[in-house]
Amino acid sequence: MNVQLKVVTRQNWEEALTLEVEQHQSKFVPTVAVSLAKVYIKPDGENIEYIPFAIYDQEEMVGFIMHAFDESTSNMYWINGLIIDKKFQGKGYGKAALTEVVRWISNKFTQCKEIRLTVYRENYTGINLYKNFGFVPTGEVYGDEDVWRLIIK
Repeated sequence: MNVQLKVVTRQNWEEALTLEVEQHQSKFVPTVAVSLAKVYIKPDGENIEYIPFAIYDQEEMVGFIMHAFDESTSNMYWINGLIIDKKFQGKGYGKAALTEVVRWISNKFTQCKEIRLTVYRENYTGINLYKNFGFVPTGEVYGDEDVWRLIIK
C-alpha cells in the first residue's frame, strides 16, 4: 500500500464524485459533491479555508478526505468527510489516509496544536478508527456529531 493525498482538481474531480460508501454508512459522511460545494460556499465562514484531497494507492483513487482550517488559530484544523470507497474498505486505507493528512497538516501548519473531527455516536467503525489513532472526545457536540481531537506534539 502506497497511500498519497492529491488535491482534487479539474483533472480528477469527476472520478472523486464516483466514490461511494456502503449504504448504511451514507448518513455518517457527506458525499464528495457536498464536500466540494463547501469549498466554494464556505458554510463555516469566510475565514475557513478548505482543501479537498483524493486518496490514492499508487494511481488508483480509493477515497476522499477534506481539510478545513483557520490558519490564525492553533486548534481550528479539521478533518472532514473521510470516505473510503466501499470497494476498498477494511484494507487499512482509513488509517493510512489519517496518517497522511495528520502528517500534512502538522508539516504545513506548525502553529497547529490539535486536529479536530466530528463523528456520529452510531458510527462505530469511525469511532474505532479515530480512537485507535489517538483521537479523544472533547465533550463538545457539533450538530448531531461529537467533536474529537488529536493533540499535536
